[in-house]
Amino acid sequence: MSGKTGDAQIGAWVTALCAKKPTPGGGAAAAVAAAIGAASGAMAAIYTTRKKDEESGVAAEARALASALDAAAARCITLADEDETAYAALQASWKDESLSAEDKAKIEATALNVPVSLLKLCHEQSSAVAGFLPRCNPNITSDAKVCIHLLAGAGRAAYQTVLVNQPKEEVKAELAPLLSDLAKHEKLVLPEGFP
Repeated sequence: MSGKTGDAQIGAWVTALCAKKPTPGGGAAAAVAAAIGAASGAMAAIYTTRKKDEESGVAAEARALASALDAAAARCITLADEDETAYAALQASWKDESLSAEDKAKIEATALNVPVSLLKLCHEQSSAVAGFLPRCNPNITSDAKVCIHLLAGAGRAAYQTVLVNQPKEEVKAELAPLLSDLAKHEKLVLPEGFP
């Protein structure tokens, strides 16, 4: 696909994802899913600014959360583009014998950093929404829960991209508790007795 993810209509972007081309790929798909999740959470937060929310003080928290989630959604779109760029560079490095070992290592590190960053973002924002959920406007908590589900799924998807990049054990150990927290956030919003 030519151009940036943020400039594409979602239908055109999904069509590009379906194509037999290396990009956009799974890493970008995870980032777009995270962007949609964050946007859903931002909507739930901004709807928690009713008169009674103003009076209780929750509205200020809700506005701050909505702003953070809006910024996170934009960052996810940027990460989708960064993933495409990083993978294209990585793929090119496999055939370019003129690259030094140091240059190849930098390209590999960049390709790994993108999904690591996305997973960390998913964890941070999912944690914030899970913490806010008890104060969320009860008429729109389903959108906050959609946010948590999409961020959890996107975080796990990003981890698959991490694994493809063959991270060191320290990286896996750093990310393991984040994945565990994402699972806890999802369990929190699932109905009682859900498997």
